Amino acid sequence: MASTDDKIPEPGDLIEIFRIGYQHWAIYIGDGLVIDFSTTFIQLTSTLPFIFIVDCAPDGSCTQGGLLSEEAKVQKHKLSDVVGKDKYRINNRLDDKYDVLPISLIMERTMALLGKRFPYSMATSNCEHFVTQMRYGYPESCQVHNAVVGSSFLKFFGAKTSVPCSEAQKKK
Repeated sequence: MASTDDKIPEPGDLIEIFRIGYQHWAIYIGDGLVIDFSTTFIQLTSTLPFIFIVDCAPDGSCTQGGLLSEEAKVQKHKLSDVVGKDKYRINNRLDDKYDVLPISLIMERTMALLGKRFPYSMATSNCEHFVTQMRYGYPESCQVHNAVVGSSFLKFFGAKTSVPCSEAQKKK
């Protein structure tokens, strides 16, 4: 597990984990633990390679699935298990755009959802939407915005292009 900087996460921090081809997001809750919104993929029968992705859980079990998923579960893991051999960073990128909710409220809201399952959509309800909803009260995903800009592919799945990612990522 390697951080891209020397910062130590604090409760309520958003953790961006760099996977091949995408970023996974979690929210730090303290004591080396994070909560994330992880998918349970439906099985697809298509042989088109770009449709399939592999999602591996911290216990090493992997599922093969596609861009469409039935649901995701709010789960608690060790940060080191979620990151594995990938790199991560603390990325509270919307702090300049929105007020950060009180840490006690972030923790209360996040813990209340632990173990619950919700519909998953890569375009409108993914792990990044989940953590920004918990920290700021607004679900946003720059990954979706960046994928949609110049592409109509994700628009088919209901993605909105209103996330001003370049503005949100500016420093004070």
